Amino acid sequence: MLRLNKRGRAVKHILICAAGLAALASCAPLNTYYKPGADVASVQRQTTACEVEALAKVPTSFVTRQAPPQYVPPQNLCNSAGVCRAVPGYFVPGAFYQIDPNAELRKRVEVQCMADAGFAPVSIPACPSGVAKAAPQRATTTLPPLNAKSCVIRNSDGSFQIVTQG
Repeated sequence: MLRLNKRGRAVKHILICAAGLAALASCAPLNTYYKPGADVASVQRQTTACEVEALAKVPTSFVTRQAPPQYVPPQNLCNSAGVCRAVPGYFVPGAFYQIDPNAELRKRVEVQCMADAGFAPVSIPACPSGVAKAAPQRATTTLPPLNAKSCVIRNSDGSFQIVTQG
């Protein structure tokens, strides 16, 4: 029997979580920019250019905030013999977190840049498993026309295939 030390268990846990996330990602829709007939590489280049432009025009501006404290009310804790003790109420301080108030504006600038280049944001649903299993595995290199029956198959190498169900 294989015994794992703490580090080995941590690595095993990370691998299991990564596999789970990969499985979930295959069920998620593909959110991308779309222009019929555009090649996937040009979409990726234009997206990167627009992300850089948006970041230059609307830089990140992290602000630290604190969640409100939570009050835990007093309790009487009793054991099986009926002996009770009072635990006073107390406050749990709120956690600190960061937000970027410019994130939404930066995304709008990116979408506008992509629209100026002729691309529109789309969300293509994942194909049902039967469609994914029946389709020959290949990667989409040129964006096909989309319709209500279009769906996406995600490939293990990170590429995707857009198909139209018959």
